[in-house]
Amino acid sequence: MVDKLEALLRSGIKDQSLTLSDIQVKQLLDYLRLLQKWNSAYNLTAIREPEKMLHLHLLDSLSIIPFVKGGNVLDVGTGPGLPGIPLAIVYPERNFTLMDSNGKKTRFLFQVKNELGLGNVKEIQSRVEAYQPIKQFDAITSRAFTSLSDMVEKTTHLLKGNGRFYAMKGQYPDEELRVLPKHYNVVASHQLRVPGVDGKRHLIEITKSK
Repeated sequence: MVDKLEALLRSGIKDQSLTLSDIQVKQLLDYLRLLQKWNSAYNLTAIREPEKMLHLHLLDSLSIIPFVKGGNVLDVGTGPGLPGIPLAIVYPERNFTLMDSNGKKTRFLFQVKNELGLGNVKEIQSRVEAYQPIKQFDAITSRAFTSLSDMVEKTTHLLKGNGRFYAMKGQYPDEELRVLPKHYNVVASHQLRVPGVDGKRHLIEITKSK
């Protein structure tokens, strides 16, 4: 099974025009193994099959690699570390703070960080509205966290003035964009290509108005 998963992962990485080292591929597979192992006890994700986890979690997270900028990134509502852990594996030179209000999920993230040796990862158990970091972030990522309006309003105190929100969505969120508060601007949208996934995927980039 491991050999098949590795082949699928390497094929997906190639399809996404990414270049990862053998060590990074191994870290992604080790993360997948931990996710599968802990899922039965901690209910981290409704997806149980390793191959579906690989496509719907790993490759889905990797699909935003070309777009996310900034050296200090916050992943809100990270759950079991998506997209935060895959991003941290690909970008060891950047710092990633992974936030979730669920204690079981942040304990899992602590285990992942230590087992994979991810010195650029910090896990935080907190509601996003209550979190007060020492420094604001260059970028905030989210994956099915909440509506776009809620995301930007609840996390605006965490983002630098020139920072950027990166919201992962399924279908293009026309209705959510229509009700986005006027002091936020959509600066880019990308239709994502995720190998092995038929459903629509989009990434919305948002900034604060000057």
